[in-house]
Amino acid sequence: MARPKQLIPSYRKHRASGQAIVQIAGHTHYLGPHGTVASKRNYDRLIAEWLARDRQPESPPEERITVVALSARYLSFAKGYYQKNGRCTKVVPGIKAMLRYLRDWYGKEAAADFGPVALKAIRQRMVEDGLSRRYINDHVDRLKRMFKWAASEQLVPQMTYQALSTVDGLRRGKTEAHETAPILPVDEGVVDATLPFLSAVVNDMVQLQRFTGMRPAEVCALRPADVDRSSDVWVFTPESHKTEHHGRSRVIFIGPRGQEILQKYMLRAHNLECFRPCEATAEMREKRRARRKVPINRGNRPGTNRKTSPNRTPGDRYDTAAYRRAIHRACDRAFPHPTLGSRKALTTEEQVELQLWQSEHRWSPNQLRHAAATSIRKHFGLEAAQIVLGHASANVTQIYAERDLGKGIEVARAIG
Repeated sequence: MARPKQLIPSYRKHRASGQAIVQIAGHTHYLGPHGTVASKRNYDRLIAEWLARDRQPESPPEERITVVALSARYLSFAKGYYQKNGRCTKVVPGIKAMLRYLRDWYGKEAAADFGPVALKAIRQRMVEDGLSRRYINDHVDRLKRMFKWAASEQLVPQMTYQALSTVDGLRRGKTEAHETAPILPVDEGVVDATLPFLSAVVNDMVQLQRFTGMRPAEVCALRPADVDRSSDVWVFTPESHKTEHHGRSRVIFIGPRGQEILQKYMLRAHNLECFRPCEATAEMREKRRARRKVPINRGNRPGTNRKTSPNRTPGDRYDTAAYRRAIHRACDRAFPHPTLGSRKALTTEEQVELQLWQSEHRWSPNQLRHAAATSIRKHFGLEAAQIVLGHASANVTQIYAERDLGKGIEVARAIG
């Protein structure tokens, strides 16, 4: 049996000198006379610093660490820090996208020499690449946070971060970077036209989100164990939600229409998610089998033409990306291009035209939440919309809930 690896470097005696030593990352540290209180205190200090560096070797001098080395250290830290339920959050892909710009131009440069002028140069390159103003500002903020972390780890001088912090974000109307369109509520008629092209599982997810206004991540994570059914209005308390790191609670109320949808899902094991891609895939295959015209003893029998080791297999729960893709595929079938058919037979110009058509005729799960917020605000007021959506501030709710223009029209008719 192999000897287990020692995780913490040991406190040892150097016989030739009588000194206490500890070896960390291949470097020997002399601590003082062996067995003394002072040597043990030095040992504790060095081990604490090593653990604080996440078991990394001692940082090189500030002027020698390069941008690419700093980027690798920060990405390793981010993957461990920005985690939720054992998975990296959406922050990590954003950091990777920012680092690609940084390493491309300044990877071999000293991190301590990276200053405001270099940051503005990268920012201008993002503008020229067609990124939106808000996305560019997010990248700039991510870069500043990286250098703030580096200063706290003594990888760069503190003045490097302080200089970068003087660079402001791009202002609306003061830059060539384009503005992103606001997320608007999706029209109920558009949703109704899409529903027949969704699987039964995703159909139920869409309907439940329409009735409750919950976030896409919340409908994906819904489990029987999280739903209190002791009263006429069910109460769904997500195990994990978007703002839990701020110490806020999240409660979602489910009325009769939502309860009718969830009844059949409440019969499964309490710790299983209600909506599962594997069930939607099984339903799709069953429909294909029902439409089959070739006799079962002819051609490919069900299951024989599947890949032995597919790149992706249906999972046990939906994530927000898979939920969105399922809706987009249904939109493509519900609102096909009037003249263009299969993408494989199209020219490059026709493919661009088809992509533009599809982007204009697709809607996303977040728009269901906006539509629910607008409807609740119209019929029950802003405070009710704030409670249902779970916002700490009514100002946030106003972003989701479009104002009822009909009231302004009535006033104009009366006094205008």
